[in-house]
Amino acid sequence: IYGKPLLGKALCLPQTIGSTTGGLVLYCACSMQKNPACMLFANHIDSLAAAGAVLADVWVDGVTMPVVDGLGDEFLNYVKDGMTVKGTNFVNLRTAGDPVALGKAYSDQGADELCFLDITASFEGRKTFTDMVSRVAREINIPFTVGGGIQEIGDVERLLNAGADKVSINSAAIYNPSLIDEIARHFGSQVIVCAIDARNDADGWHCYTKGGRQRQELGLFDWAHQVQERGAGEILFTSMDHDGVKLGFANEALALLADSLSIPIIASGGAGKMEHFRDAFTQGHADAALAASVFHFGEIPIPELKQYLHRENIVIRL
Repeated sequence: IYGKPLLGKALCLPQTIGSTTGGLVLYCACSMQKNPACMLFANHIDSLAAAGAVLADVWVDGVTMPVVDGLGDEFLNYVKDGMTVKGTNFVNLRTAGDPVALGKAYSDQGADELCFLDITASFEGRKTFTDMVSRVAREINIPFTVGGGIQEIGDVERLLNAGADKVSINSAAIYNPSLIDEIARHFGSQVIVCAIDARNDADGWHCYTKGGRQRQELGLFDWAHQVQERGAGEILFTSMDHDGVKLGFANEALALLADSLSIPIIASGGAGKMEHFRDAFTQGHADAALAASVFHFGEIPIPELKQYLHRENIVIRL
């Protein structure tokens, strides 16, 4: 779920990042991107129109307005061997169903965006299945992100051509940080969601790779700053300690990330009840909160969660 307290971060002016045969491409780089409440962006668009510009469509970070603060409702599908799965602390996986069918169901229920992550692709050395991406693209009409096993520009191009709107990279970015720069140069920062799996060990927060199986001597906060500097458009932060236990998100770590970075931070790991989503926004200062099992197994109805967040003064697309 993408949302934001009514009093959010400081806003920024849109930046011109490229052009097409039809004109300039504008990108709002502030934490309120894709949020109609970003008045500076709205005013900028108004000023362009007043100056005689013809606006065929207004896009912010790749998604047509109006979408609230990021991508709207975000629903996560972890995929293993072609099936959606969910576990606890990255292990003890159980099957939740066909990812394409689940994706269509969420789309029909009013979801604004989906995320499909093949959590074993890196470990088993497999590529994310392009045919699954194509089937998802044929079944839904909302944006979706795909990750798992992405190692090079060719992988990104293939997935985007298959219908994905964004790609998520994790292990490959840690082993080859220049991959972030390369993707940003070729496709724009709006395409890159850098996923970071981290655990709060005895010596502090550390990044893990290979689906959470291998610890890296790389601190969470140092890596997050490097990811931003290299051109990632968003960070998907999953606390491995909180994953699947349904006791709430890692709000202290989230707040440290959100308050020190300018790109959106997506909270992942820990959602068990509606209040946890609220707390991710109000206490963790996250730009988005992502969940899987509470949606897969029908524990939290999508419309009810949206209405609850709206009542709690979280900016959310209803």
